[in-house]
Amino acid sequence: MTAETPRARLSRLPGDPVPLIGHNQGPPLDPGRSWRAHCWRTARAALVPRLPIEVIRRRVLRAQELGLAYPAYASILLGSGRDVVAFLFTAEALALRLTRTVALPADRVEKLRGLARCDRLLLTGPDHDPAAMAGALAAAHGVAFRGAGRGPAETASQAEGRRALRAVLDPLRLPGDAVVVVGARACERDWAEAARMAAFLSAQAYFEQPAAAAR
Repeated sequence: MTAETPRARLSRLPGDPVPLIGHNQGPPLDPGRSWRAHCWRTARAALVPRLPIEVIRRRVLRAQELGLAYPAYASILLGSGRDVVAFLFTAEALALRLTRTVALPADRVEKLRGLARCDRLLLTGPDHDPAAMAGALAAAHGVAFRGAGRGPAETASQAEGRRALRAVLDPLRLPGDAVVVVGARACERDWAEAARMAAFLSAQAYFEQPAAAAR
């Protein structure tokens, strides 16, 4: 039996049968197939917005301000329909360590300081004082957080996680679908989804990925 070539697989539309042996993918036997292929290509193209170059440039600059790669920023805009107004960082995402002072890795400090026209929010561990932690970070690293709250235990339910996130946002009247959560654990992703946040980004994806380059 002759193996199907990658080109033959790519040339088929979803739902088309695998060609029989000896069929070289020549002219379609079905007279309506060409029209269906045209409609399918048109529908796919319609899903990709064609933006003016100036709009794209503004969005690239905004992605830079947020420390995001452009595809990540565009994905957030597409999903939420609004700009990012804040990042909520969990203590795990920041790799926060408590010794005699609060310590953050240098790459975290650099990224946090680089944020522009966007609030920083903090979600601490369940055993920490959020206000004291935020104050210590500002004093030690020059990074100010507009709001801070206490996160639940890792075994907390999604409802408890949702309440913890809303407890940070609600006093500031921030809409959840305009705030991105940066976390490091699967439970934090679940909390973000339960609270209907704009997006969840892993700490690795956010802190290790370079921001958008100017065009």
